[in-house]
Amino acid sequence: MTMNTSTPIPLPIPESLAGRVDQMFPTLTPAQVERVKSHGRVRKVANGDVLFRVGDRTISFFVIVNGRVEIVREKSDSVEIGGSTSNDLIWTYGPGQFNGEINMISGRRALGTGRVIESGEAIELNRDQLLALVQTDTEIGAIIMRAFILRRMGLLENHVGDVVIMGSLRCGDTLRVKEFLSRNGHPYQYINLDQEDDVQALLDRFHVREGDIPVVICRGEIVLRNPTNEEIADCLGFNDAIDFDQVRDVIIVGAGPAGLAAAVYAGSEGLNVLVLETVGPGGQAGASSKIENYMGFPNGISGRELSSRAFNQAQKFGAQFAIAKGAVKLTCDHTAYGVRIGNGATLRARTIIIATGAEYRRLPIENLQQYDGLGIYYAATFMESQICSGGELIVVGGGNSAGQAAAFLAEKACHVHLLVRSDGLAESMSRYLIRRIEESPRITLYPHTELVGLEGTGHLECVHWRDNRTGSVETRPIRHVFLMTGAAPSTGWLDGCVALDDKGFVKTGPDLTPDDLVEAEWTAQRQPYLLETSRPGVFAVGDVRAGNIKRVASAVGEGSIAISMVHQALRA
Repeated sequence: MTMNTSTPIPLPIPESLAGRVDQMFPTLTPAQVERVKSHGRVRKVANGDVLFRVGDRTISFFVIVNGRVEIVREKSDSVEIGGSTSNDLIWTYGPGQFNGEINMISGRRALGTGRVIESGEAIELNRDQLLALVQTDTEIGAIIMRAFILRRMGLLENHVGDVVIMGSLRCGDTLRVKEFLSRNGHPYQYINLDQEDDVQALLDRFHVREGDIPVVICRGEIVLRNPTNEEIADCLGFNDAIDFDQVRDVIIVGAGPAGLAAAVYAGSEGLNVLVLETVGPGGQAGASSKIENYMGFPNGISGRELSSRAFNQAQKFGAQFAIAKGAVKLTCDHTAYGVRIGNGATLRARTIIIATGAEYRRLPIENLQQYDGLGIYYAATFMESQICSGGELIVVGGGNSAGQAAAFLAEKACHVHLLVRSDGLAESMSRYLIRRIEESPRITLYPHTELVGLEGTGHLECVHWRDNRTGSVETRPIRHVFLMTGAAPSTGWLDGCVALDDKGFVKTGPDLTPDDLVEAEWTAQRQPYLLETSRPGVFAVGDVRAGNIKRVASAVGEGSIAISMVHQALRA
């Protein structure tokens, strides 16, 4: 890419971060700078030197001793739609300050270009040296991690990244792509083709047809037409820093609360850990608008924020995450277990933690899939609430996730219809949510009621629900339905390797029968540990495990406990 030398236009500090500029761009004390020197090397930097460019796979961490460095987002005519082609100035760093944001920890590609604008000296650390600094120097580590996280928040709010999405609400995959990037904390610019004056001219400019939507443009160079999540992850280099040939101490399959907790503890205790995740951190909890009964957060915390914090924490301790690399098969060799992923590669580890959770059950409605992302949703976050703002909507389900969704969406919608098959909510929902639903004039509960039909051309336009006591069917012109019904365990990929109960959940510890162990050819001279499956060294935690209490705190607890058992298995 040719560097654009136009005068940089500074990016604004988002209002939400206006009071934290000193934390976003701190200045280290001379004593702190001296401590950093012991982890890296001092080098000369000259005016005009480019330290790294947008898209670079390897990015160094620099602490400026003297001189100045600016970070810019390079623009090109091929990317910007109806905007300036000059560069955006992200920030300028002087003595005692440092570059970087959370990509430095994860090992992903650079989102900005760093160039020297005043000659001087800088301390340079590679990624491994930076991780060592963050892990061993508590004071400096806290300053760096806080700055990195706040800077990423600023990039997200300013939509400063290396991705442009061209999409339409008439295309269900547009929501999927936006959710994938959002779940992974990756900033993007969104071009809404529904609001463009001359859509065809815009499509012609990028040589795409209407059927190719959504279009994802990576770094202004690569055009992806209705890409899979894996294609997006590969294009953006989400997994560039991962060596897939290593034999790990432990592979964790799934990055919901249980998998994230296991990753934090495994990394902090020095294990070589790789986490495989199909979509992004958080699991079902990551799709929750607010979790109010999780200890330590009296005002609640969104599932996305909780999972983002845990994700960053695990990476700080050296855990690696392979995104959009879901497991398709577990191989049961007793020497080193293997997990086959979607591209056919088999990853090896001495122990495995199954944390794939459970998925909302799909209703038995023939044309349900036709409306995925076009009126049928399985998450209730800010993104979905914007789509259905001001209209009527339906939430189907009687558990806490459904209750949280109904209460959250009622703040945006004119009315929420909550459909449950049972005679009420008391058996499956926390009392604080029941009270909130009962007291909200915008929420109506329909007990003994099921969704039975969907209609619409392109987008959902009309629904049918049935009262199971009377058999009567009611038709309503409602365009948005949120499905949060029950839980089906994500265990199809296990392919008979471990014992399951009659509902498909993984059996562990005392739930395993002698017959289960004989069938699995249990080889250890001991009984299975509490969270261990019918295979020695293979553990199950969270919603995927039979007997698990379906709460975030329970999942986090199991994930952390499992690592102590992993240590015991590794010592055997």
